[in-house]
Amino acid sequence: MKFGIDRLIDESQLQDALKGRRVALLAHPASVTAGLQHSLDALALVPTMQLTAAFGPQHGLRGEKQDNMVETMDYQDPVHGMPVFSLYGEVRRPTDTMLNTFDVLLVDLQDLGCRIYTFLTTLRYVLEAAARKGKSVWVLDRPNPAGRPVEGLALRAGWESFVGAGPLPMRHGLTLGEAGHWFIQHLNLSVDYRVIALQGWQPAQSPGYGWPLGVRSWINPSPNAANLSMARAYAGTVMLEGTTLSEGRGTTRALELFGAPDLDAERLLKTMQRLAPAWLQGCRLRPCWFEPTFHKHAGHLCHGIQIHVDDPAYQHALFKPWRLLAIALKAIRVEYPDYALWRDFPYEYEHERLAIDLINGSPLLREWVDDPTSTTADLEAMAHKDEREWCATRESLLLYRD
Repeated sequence: MKFGIDRLIDESQLQDALKGRRVALLAHPASVTAGLQHSLDALALVPTMQLTAAFGPQHGLRGEKQDNMVETMDYQDPVHGMPVFSLYGEVRRPTDTMLNTFDVLLVDLQDLGCRIYTFLTTLRYVLEAAARKGKSVWVLDRPNPAGRPVEGLALRAGWESFVGAGPLPMRHGLTLGEAGHWFIQHLNLSVDYRVIALQGWQPAQSPGYGWPLGVRSWINPSPNAANLSMARAYAGTVMLEGTTLSEGRGTTRALELFGAPDLDAERLLKTMQRLAPAWLQGCRLRPCWFEPTFHKHAGHLCHGIQIHVDDPAYQHALFKPWRLLAIALKAIRVEYPDYALWRDFPYEYEHERLAIDLINGSPLLREWVDDPTSTTADLEAMAHKDEREWCATRESLLLYRD
């Protein structure tokens, strides 16, 4: 199979369409060719390519920033001698000065298929800026490693943020190229937009179910996106960022496990199984101990649960990470009614609204967890309605069929 960047490097007719035009690249560490050469370096070797600028999203063009809310500054690339602009520094949206450096912006970002992953929001922002200034945007498409399943509540009106680009469910099942078409449709943008599509991507094919396992190397698109297991679990485990529980930052399995020093993981797992056994399917759940070296509960032994999705027990269609973490939070509230669960701190520079609500795109999930009378059927009804409506919306956007 071929990713969009490989097609652009290999196909002269694609390169011909860029002749005489100033080209910029929006990329990050996972923006590499099949030969593992960074896209910026590979494009710089194309004789007809007039590269004039590069852009980096959250964590930077080279991925040097570890945590959230750690900004990257603009700089001059020492190898290629071009400006590298940060879209996670003094600004989140491209300025007119930045836009004036190019005619066509190539977007080569490995996404994780989750609404909260900020590369999706950055795509929205560059499309809006390109529409305003008459610039062209090409997405060099990459697989969605979480595949096609859809899950979670849709973001509600008024809850848009840098971790909420629009009314999508948490797990949207689109590639970044397909998501660009949705933004254009949803926002009624007039922009010159093109997707350099994947060749040979089969999102339902095992064992990768979205990621070409055994065909392409995994490179972290952000520092804690260490492997396919994280990508599969992320639509659920990202909710831990809005809680006082450790999501495993400071360990080697970030966003694949969760816990805290004052939890009994065996007890918690039994309650989860009692409340919603159907929401725990498609994976293995293992009580474990871990001690983060930094971040939440650093230096303290935590009892928690690891989500295993990398062995023959994994069932792609049955695995529901958002529901799994929802019932984990509910089980904590059942077993520890007064537990200080919700983390009250600035999240992506939002100071007024709780992080858990920003992450979920509304207070609905938190209210369900905290309501002692709410049932799994209540959350299932809300989520199923949103998921069904989104599947109907995205049908016309799908570029790849099995």
